[in-house]
Amino acid sequence: MRQLILDLLPDARPSFENFVAGSNGEALTGLAAWLAESSREPLLFLWGDAGAGKSHLLRASQAAYSDARLDPDLSEIAADSTNGAWHAVDNVEALGEQGQIALFNLINRLPSGGTGRLLAAAGVPPLQLDLREDLRTRLGSGLIYRLQALSDHEKLAALAEQAQARGLVLPPEAFNYLFSRAPRDMRSLAALLITIDRYSIEHQRPVTLPLLREILQTSLNI
Repeated sequence: MRQLILDLLPDARPSFENFVAGSNGEALTGLAAWLAESSREPLLFLWGDAGAGKSHLLRASQAAYSDARLDPDLSEIAADSTNGAWHAVDNVEALGEQGQIALFNLINRLPSGGTGRLLAAAGVPPLQLDLREDLRTRLGSGLIYRLQALSDHEKLAALAEQAQARGLVLPPEAFNYLFSRAPRDMRSLAALLITIDRYSIEHQRPVTLPLLREILQTSLNI
């Protein structure tokens, strides 16, 4: 079900503008300051539960992105001997032995002048990672911010705001109806909102609960 919804989502690159901040204002402010050219801190670490937006922000940073779940050896980083590159490494907890060595060597190559930087992310803070001790220590030596997943109230508010921005009029009970039947991560919910908008326009019908039921049953096979 979730993949069917995600397949309908436009291929929009993650950005800071389309990130729903919720209660993560402090982390976003810290990340923006770290990304500034004037920053001299070479390392920033984001952690938080799944769905908090870690991958979104790493991709939005425009650094060279690596996902340790897909490449536990960090093969591209291992082959990169430059000192001025900016790297973003996601899901650090999934690193294999070779990937841990590659990341440790990358951190050691980071200059203090800010020309090369590392943005890393995991589900737990650095010192709780099941990695080699020297790497955990290095990852914990920089700036650390926790990302909080959106509450249900924040998700509903974000959906209402996105619907209003699209000029999409939904009945008051629509959000709770969708919330109880669709995946509740923001990416899936945003994709479903786009689907509803398109379906309503194509069939020239206002959005009602029967229409929502029809979309879920036919378009998404729910």
